[in-house]
Amino acid sequence: MNYAVGFRRSRNGRVLDVTYPDIHSDEDTLSHLKTLLDIPSDTPKKLSMEDYFRCRDTAFIQLPNAIPTDKASYAMVEPIMLCITDTSHEIRSTEEAYFRLQLLSQRKIKPNEQNLNGLFTHLPIVAWTNRGPMVPDDAMDLQAQGLLQQDPITITHVDKFPYMVNYHIPTGVRIADASRVRLGAYLSEGTTVMPAGYINFNAGTLGNAMIEGRVSAGVIVGADSDIGGGASIMGTLSGGNEHVISVGQKCLLGANAGIGISLGDDCTVAAGVYVYASKKVSLVNEDNAPIDMNGVEVRPGENIIKAETLSGCHNKLFIEDSLTGQLICKPNKKVIKLNKELHANV
Repeated sequence: MNYAVGFRRSRNGRVLDVTYPDIHSDEDTLSHLKTLLDIPSDTPKKLSMEDYFRCRDTAFIQLPNAIPTDKASYAMVEPIMLCITDTSHEIRSTEEAYFRLQLLSQRKIKPNEQNLNGLFTHLPIVAWTNRGPMVPDDAMDLQAQGLLQQDPITITHVDKFPYMVNYHIPTGVRIADASRVRLGAYLSEGTTVMPAGYINFNAGTLGNAMIEGRVSAGVIVGADSDIGGGASIMGTLSGGNEHVISVGQKCLLGANAGIGISLGDDCTVAAGVYVYASKKVSLVNEDNAPIDMNGVEVRPGENIIKAETLSGCHNKLFIEDSLTGQLICKPNKKVIKLNKELHANV
């Protein structure tokens, strides 16, 4: 059970976005709220100003002292309340879509722990500007008006997803470029996202992590792992891929490396190496002798398997033979260590 008071921005009846400053799950407070208000389950409720101040003053929910009432502004701002009893059902409104994304960014729920079907249906395409979200057809006209009035409007992007930092800033993180982290990303304390790093919605980190590459939708990166510059992790949105990929603890994806399988703990993929599920891999031991999955020496050729067989295995090093281009997997004897000072994000 999760609930929050939010601020809905709309234009001519079209919902543009909803901000939920603080999502709660305390049942005692919710029970008290229900004695004050008629709160429907899973349906957004518009709050009167009286109800809004009841929530703030009587239920001890931290809210601003007042909300904008300027009818001349582009978007109408309204306080609403939404209570979600079950996140296993499909999303049914724009208000709920924004609620589910902010559940992730506020660390109330981890990636892949809720049903996000219906998300794209209920997220409108919006022109995101320095004056808030706008209907794309309106943005160009308003931008021209602003130019003539020497009051420019800057459009950052046209998309269904806003930047996470405009809705929530998790504690203990560094984000070098706000445009590279979408609302709905889950960033644990100690996470550093460098300028070229990218984290999609319903994806994120579970501890200290260096993100210089791409963390696609659905992907979870374990504590003390490093996703190197230009590295890419295959997500669940492209090409019909339904396999949810994860990266274990103390893993390294080298620069421009990539994976289409999960990694267990203490794994390394060398720079420039892409390990996709159907790719053939030669298993060798520390002495480069061919072995099977159990580490038993075998004849050459009997040690070749598909990479998907190694998905989730621990202590693996994936390298490429620079002469033959052959993908090789051997025991990983060098475990990475992240710089503690770099990830003490206080």
